[in-house]
Amino acid sequence: MPSLEQSLHGYDIGHLRILAERWGVELAATETDAARKELAESLLDKSLVREMYDALPEEARAALDALLRGKGRLPWAFFTRRFGEVREMGAGRRDREAPHLNPVSAAETLFYRAFLARAFFDTPDGPQEFAYIPDDILPLLPPPQPLTNTIPGRPARPEEYEYPLPANGRILDDATTFLAARRAGRDLPPDSISVSTKFLESLLRAAELISETGEVLRENVKDFLTKPRREALETLVEIWDKSETINELRQMPHLRCEGAWSNDPLAARRFIRETLAALPKGKWQNLNALINDIHDNNPDFQRTAGEYDSWFIRRAEDDALLRGFEHWEEVEGALLRYLITGPMYWLGLVDLASAEEDGESTAFRVREALPEEEEMPKRARVSSQAEITIPRLAPRAFRYQIARFCEWLPRREADAYRYRLTPAALARGREENLEPHHFLALLKKHAAGEIPPSLSNALTRWALNGTEARAESHTLLRLRSPEILEMLRRSKAGRFLGEEISPTDVVIRKHAIPQILAALAEMGILGEDKTEEK
Repeated sequence: MPSLEQSLHGYDIGHLRILAERWGVELAATETDAARKELAESLLDKSLVREMYDALPEEARAALDALLRGKGRLPWAFFTRRFGEVREMGAGRRDREAPHLNPVSAAETLFYRAFLARAFFDTPDGPQEFAYIPDDILPLLPPPQPLTNTIPGRPARPEEYEYPLPANGRILDDATTFLAARRAGRDLPPDSISVSTKFLESLLRAAELISETGEVLRENVKDFLTKPRREALETLVEIWDKSETINELRQMPHLRCEGAWSNDPLAARRFIRETLAALPKGKWQNLNALINDIHDNNPDFQRTAGEYDSWFIRRAEDDALLRGFEHWEEVEGALLRYLITGPMYWLGLVDLASAEEDGESTAFRVREALPEEEEMPKRARVSSQAEITIPRLAPRAFRYQIARFCEWLPRREADAYRYRLTPAALARGREENLEPHHFLALLKKHAAGEIPPSLSNALTRWALNGTEARAESHTLLRLRSPEILEMLRRSKAGRFLGEEISPTDVVIRKHAIPQILAALAEMGILGEDKTEEK
């Protein structure tokens, strides 16, 4: 960092005399360059620096201590947001208003005592403006006063965690559901998974379980589904922790990110992981207090000062542009809340709690270990109606196989999935060399009891005869006499007639009703279409 003399460059003789007066030293030089050098030499006295430090108001000393804890420098925007502005004014206004006698902030107090300077320094993200202590004054200052509370935020009160929501490994089951649907080429039914679809898809892509084009990578999926639950969950946590492609900021539904700017999702993720690592494990913490603490002490964990204006982020609800630090809560604050109550909860890293049943999360606690869940073999329930109910903790590879081929039924239990074995499912299985006896063996291996004989027989009959019953929707044409039906069969509309149900009733294709009515009219018979009547 620049020395004190270098930091005094740009100050006029009036400003230098103000600094000398504040320090109680005589300034003999009348030329600016000579006065700058004389002043710097006079101030670099350890006992004098300590005397000036001790005489600082409490707020100014706290600001200087913050700079000392930052190894002598902090981003200017962050420093002035926390410790107040330094007013920019020319010599005339300065001499009229005497800001050194009436400072508006702790920062301004330090500025008119030469403890604070301002300059641009290079950073990995490019030049950034910093508040800093001149390099040769820094070693003359005493160590900063220790912080009274190094734990961010505050403990939650009992009423804030009255309704706990412990983490679990449900994301593994959601991944199984997602992969089965993707492999079968079907859409996810509503409410079939408990996590954000965007987050889950990006996580599975980072885990190389689906390709960049969305195809299921079969060998990798097989390995993932057969891992013990704890090991599979640890794998997902590690992948999320290191991923540069999972971008939570761009996944939040209430925000729209526009333009060519880019953010570093890994940096934001590391920040919140490191922040939570300082908290006592297993102890409930107030969520809002943590976010407020970060706002006050580390707000620029994601953006530097200029990026608050250059990142184009809109509120999805009303298209309002969230530009400037004043929207920190809607962007950074919301991202922190999402990371804790979303990915970190889904992955089993934190538990959540609320002050009222089914209310918003008001508290969280860092878990000492990931959730321990074990698979429960032979727990599927198979009914004589070919319905299969699979508990959430059944082997994931088994449910993946069933879900790929069977019809999905609405869930009646939070911890179970329902499917129906149909001829279409058997046909799809046969396309992938999964014969009915394979289905039967799979069910016998994982069922809680005996397979109903009627279902075993049905699988055997289908293997021999294919589909023996089919429910279909048809339109019925009802005529007054068999002779009319015979005339219609000989007409050009005869090709639209299907199976005869009786001498006067015949199945027809619904889309052909206009052609059939027209043919009847040509024969002198008026008919009517009553298919739309209720």
